[in-house]
Amino acid sequence: MKISPAVAFAPANLVVRAIVEVNAANRAIEIVAESSDFYRSSEIQLEGEKAARTNMFEFRSLPPGIYEVRARLLGANGHQRAAVRQQVNVIASGAGDR
Repeated sequence: MKISPAVAFAPANLVVRAIVEVNAANRAIEIVAESSDFYRSSEIQLEGEKAARTNMFEFRSLPPGIYEVRARLLGANGHQRAAVRQQVNVIASGAGDR
């Protein structure tokens, strides 16, 4: 998983690129961006061995906070096949963001 930018001013737009090895058992990928005051998630279905290797997600207008961004690769029946996490800092711009 690659997140850009790693540090941003609020309101921040984060781009998450998840690279998944092609496998017939892959059914979905879920990306979550969560801070103490904010939660946003996105999930897309994967077509197993026909799925794209790179999947892009964009989270727009995130307020200030320390975010844990998590990616979960899901298989049949929603079972987790792999997971990764990374921290991102969205800084208040000083123009009244809190």
